[in-house]
Amino acid sequence: MTSMSRARVARRIAAGAAYGGGGIGLAGAAAVGLVLAEVHMARRHVGNGTSGRVPVADGLYGTTYTVPDEPPLRLTMLGDSTAAGQGVHRAGQTPGALLASGLSAVAERPVVLHNVALPGATSDDLDRQVALVLANPALVPDICVIMIGANDVTHRMPPTRSVRHLSAAVRRLRTAGAEVVVGTCPDLGTVERVQQPLRWLARRSSRQLAAAQTIGTVAQGGRTVSLGDLLGPEFEANPRELFGPDNYHPSAEGYATAAMAVLPTVCAALGVWPEEERPDVSRREGFLPVARAAAEAASEAGTEVTAAMPTGPRGPWALLKRRRRRRVQEPETETEATQAAPGSRKASA
Repeated sequence: MTSMSRARVARRIAAGAAYGGGGIGLAGAAAVGLVLAEVHMARRHVGNGTSGRVPVADGLYGTTYTVPDEPPLRLTMLGDSTAAGQGVHRAGQTPGALLASGLSAVAERPVVLHNVALPGATSDDLDRQVALVLANPALVPDICVIMIGANDVTHRMPPTRSVRHLSAAVRRLRTAGAEVVVGTCPDLGTVERVQQPLRWLARRSSRQLAAAQTIGTVAQGGRTVSLGDLLGPEFEANPRELFGPDNYHPSAEGYATAAMAVLPTVCAALGVWPEEERPDVSRREGFLPVARAAAEAASEAGTEVTAAMPTGPRGPWALLKRRRRRRVQEPETETEATQAAPGSRKASA
């Protein structure tokens, strides 16, 4: 599917989400059913070698940095098993810990991490998660990272409904004063047990949802990063290295790859990334209609989309960025956290 075709589909899904429309089929019902059967077969092995345990990484990172009269930055993770870090053994290997450690190094400030993500969650669980995040007005995060979408595809949630829930979550968090970065739906076409031609259909559905998620998120003032490389080209090329023991969730190296893609956008949203916000033509960055930017980002992992101009010849416009990634290192200890984050809760498996 071309980026223009994907942009048209993404616009339809996002419009349906905004105006309460019903589900829009991403492929024929029979074909989607076959895709889901294959993916569910792969997911039966989830937990092998991990016992379904999700390491708890909540706490304070970057304790060597001290900023007089300034509190630590607050980072909160929301979403599904990807945001929770299912599939690894050590807290320091989870995406939340990697992002907290990376953010503290770039900002040169301590970072408090709080994770409310729930393994197995679909986008309709975001309402509950956001309520947890905003329960204490005195502890509103500086930035929230949401990773969601894969379970929406495998559970056949209508994409308009999926985007509607995500958009509402972003709107509530932004209204409360938090910056929001969404890691869009990963590429399910790289799950090893999904074979062609079903692999192509799974990829198509994933990318269409990812593009629609971008449109919905940007409309509410958030930023997105394509997580195609979470289960994308790098995973397809190196499945033994980047998939975990269950062959579905990422390995420690896989989570590090995803965190490396998300960290620049997290830092940019907080104004601490050492790069110009202006587009770099040499990296094929620029201003595009939001649907076109969303479609291009869905096809290229690690690409950021953020709001630019509210109106243009073809509706709202967005800035598409391909930021230089920074390698994210696992904290040196089991978890660098020195104290429990206030109000922290363990995500249930």
